[in-house]
Amino acid sequence: MIIKEVIVVEGRDDVNAVKRAVDAEIIITHGFGITKDTLKRIKFANERKGIIIFTDPDFAGESIRKTIAREIKGCKHAFLPREKAIKDGDIGIENATPDSIREALSKVRSQVSQRREEFKKIDLIINDLEGSYNASKRRDVLGRILGIGYGNSKQFLNRLNNYGVTREEFENALKKL
Repeated sequence: MIIKEVIVVEGRDDVNAVKRAVDAEIIITHGFGITKDTLKRIKFANERKGIIIFTDPDFAGESIRKTIAREIKGCKHAFLPREKAIKDGDIGIENATPDSIREALSKVRSQVSQRREEFKKIDLIINDLEGSYNASKRRDVLGRILGIGYGNSKQFLNRLNNYGVTREEFENALKKL
């Protein structure tokens, strides 16, 4: 599988895992140590080829993703489910199988440029994605199906709206739950 965009990951071990799965150019952020020079390089790559932010499914990865997306408009996002990124209690892209990485990269989402409110909190509540015993698990599974990753209810609602999920995609994904 060849990826035309440049994939942005956190560390060297992530590069090795991604290279085992796909043929792509990769930029390393070096975790929270992302420098202005690295951001310039990512911005340049985005202008030339586009980028896919593919960070670890943890707090640090989400923070790095937000930093890059805030600085560079038009980023694409790939999300790896937490359970596919865990090995011996460690969470990271480097722990994923090539198949899991390819699956995550096949569900890349673009962030929409204009604020949308296709989905509201009531959509989460009536579909047991907020406020119910199974809400967290349902958001996790639905996030995997839609390719937007796991998030608490507020993050999940933002992702539904900001990553261009359509009502039809949402309804079809709910049927698969």
